Amino acid sequence: MKTVAALLLVGMLILWAELPTGSAWSCPHVRVTCAIPNPPNQCYTDRQCPRYKKCCQSSCGRKCISLLLAFPV
Repeated sequence: MKTVAALLLVGMLILWAELPTGSAWSCPHVRVTCAIPNPPNQCYTDRQCPRYKKCCQSSCGRKCISLLLAFPV
């Protein structure tokens, strides 16, 4: 029983060490600024987005961004 717990702990530590430095739930940095003052938002919170998408600031307002596309491996 102790061996299984130790192996599980080691496996979790290895996976944790392989994670990128940024959080998988953080939005990508926006480098371009919108020319429209007060652009419309498509969302305000993550709950308004479909599964596997996050409400993030884009170049023009907030949008639901796919986490799989925003963070390539």
